This record gives sequence, C-alpha cells and structure tokens, in this order.
Amino acid sequence: MEIGEIITDSLKYPINNIKALIIYIVLGIVAGLVLVLTGVGVGAGAIANSAAATGIVGIIGIIIFFLIYLLILGYELDVINFGIERRDDAPEIDFARQITNGIKWYITCFIYMLIPTIIMIILSYLNQTLGLIVGIILFIIAAFALLMAQCRLAHTDSLGEALNIPEAIKDITKVGIIKIIAVFLILVILGLVVSFILGLFSVLGDVGTYIGAILSGIFTIYLAFVVFRASGLLYSDAV
Repeated sequence: MEIGEIITDSLKYPINNIKALIIYIVLGIVAGLVLVLTGVGVGAGAIANSAAATGIVGIIGIIIFFLIYLLILGYELDVINFGIERRDDAPEIDFARQITNGIKWYITCFIYMLIPTIIMIILSYLNQTLGLIVGIILFIIAAFALLMAQCRLAHTDSLGEALNIPEAIKDITKVGIIKIIAVFLILVILGLVVSFILGLFSVLGDVGTYIGAILSGIFTIYLAFVVFRASGLLYSDAV
C-alpha cells in the first residue's frame, strides 16, 4: 500500500469500528479501577493493622490488573493482524489466546531491548563515547526490528517467529525503512497538532481544562488504534 492509503485507512479504521474502540476503552477503565480498588484495599488493610489482608488484597489486585493489561496487549496484536490481513472489521475478545500473546509480547520486548543494552554496557567499559554511539545505533535498529517482531507475533501467534531477529530485520527492508519512518512521522505530527489544539481548551478555565483532558484521553485511545492499524498495513507488504 502507498503511504497515503495507509494513513487514510488507519485514520478511518477506529471510526468504522466504534464497538472495538469502546471495548478498548472499557478494558482500560477496568484496569484503572482495579488499580484504584487495590490501593483502597491495601490502605484499609494497613489502617486495620492486618498485614495478611493487606498482602492478599495487594497480590490479588496486581494479578487481576496484569491479566487485564496482558489482555489489552493481546487485543492490540489482533488489531495489528487485522491490518496485516487488510480486514475492515475488528477483533473480538479471546481471553486465553490474547492474554497468552500479551505474555509473548512482553518476552519479545525484553529480548530485543536486552541485546543492545548488554552490548552498550560492555562497550562502555572500554570507551564511554563508543559505547554511547554504538548503543544509540543498536537501539534504533532494535526499535525497527521490534516493530517487525510485533507484526510477526500478531500474524502468527508464534513467539519463535517474533524472536527470529534476522528475519525481523529482513522484514524492515521488505517494507521499506523510508516508508516506515514516513508513516509514523506523519502520525506523530498529526498527534502533536491535535494535542496542541486540545490544549487550547485550557484558556477556557477549569471547565475547559476538564473538557480538554477528556478529549485528550479519547484522542489518545483513538490514536493508539490508528498506530496499530498502520503497523499492520505496513507489514502487509512483507507478507
């Protein structure tokens, strides 16, 4: 797909799939509420001087929060995969598979960031300047490769495919590094422009600030969907 087609399709996708957008918002709200309620529960346990109750509530709350967060990560991967397959509909909730994929995505991120970190630390012992320069270059390469790894995981549900670093790097050349940079640069600029416009609501006083905050929250979620869709459409050229 051409850059213009990717941007246009990605911007329209959340609007054409309001149900999926609402699901995403609800999951985020539930995760936030779980954190708040966990904090309240831990606080109540501390006031009651019950270490056991505090510990149990805290552990259960954290587990529930991370399960929901992993579900969100898995759902994001499905949005990417629908982009890869150029489907216009939106994914449904699939708890077991999406939570599992969320765990795989965590592992993938850890591995891809661990390698340049280790190399940078080793080189820094020899020469700090050299370590910094090489580290920055490696982190940039890792970021591009990680984007491809995310798409590989989304498309195959396979951790092995996601961790196939040589193939992920090859995918960068298949998609085109200039196209990747151009798409995300355009999205960043659009995001900054809209954020600036929403920030102008603050001149209306407290009410304007609240309105701006609410609209910013909605726009952030919308933009996240746009980015996931764009990632999938970009990678569709490599499949």
